[in-house]
Amino acid sequence: MLDPGRHYAGLRLVALLPLLLFLPAVIAFFVDPDVAWGEYLGVFFHLSILFLVSRLDAASWAKAAGYGWVTLDVLAGILMINGVEYDTAWAVRLGGHVLAGVWIVASSLVSRSWPVRVVGVVTGVWLAGYSFVGAVLAEEFLRPAGIMILVWFALLAIFHRDDPMHSATTTSPAPA
Repeated sequence: MLDPGRHYAGLRLVALLPLLLFLPAVIAFFVDPDVAWGEYLGVFFHLSILFLVSRLDAASWAKAAGYGWVTLDVLAGILMINGVEYDTAWAVRLGGHVLAGVWIVASSLVSRSWPVRVVGVVTGVWLAGYSFVGAVLAEEFLRPAGIMILVWFALLAIFHRDDPMHSATTTSPAPA
C-alpha cells in the first residue's frame, strides 16, 4: 500500500532540489548574466527536473515534453560551456522552453492545488510564449519566468498533493 505521507515527503524533496539549484542562477541572471558557472549549475538544475517530471501527474505526452525540455536545455548548456556560438545555443534553449511550458501547464492543470495551477499556467505560458517573441524582445523579458518557476517549485513543495490512487511507479488506477 502506498504511504501518502512518505510519497509527499519525496515529492517535496524533488521539488526543492531544482529550486535550490536554480536560485543562484536566477540571481546571477539579474546581477551578471554572463557568469561562467551559471551554465554548469544550469545543467545540474535541468537534470534534477528529471525527478520532478517523473513524479508529477501528467499525461504521457506532457511528461515527454518535460523530458524533451530537459534534453534540449542540457544540450544548450553544454553547447555554451564548449564555446558554441551563443545564437545557436540560445535557439536550442528557446525550443526547449516551448516544451517546458507544455509540461508545466499540463502538470499544473491536473494539480489539486489552485496556487500550483495558477502559477504553473502563468509560468508555462510565459516561458513558452517568450520563445516565439525572443527575437524581438530582450532577454530581460524572460527573467520574470525564472522567478515564477522558482515560486512554482516552492508551491509544489508546499501544496502539491498526489492523487492517492496514483504513485510514481503506477500508470493506472488501483483496482476497485
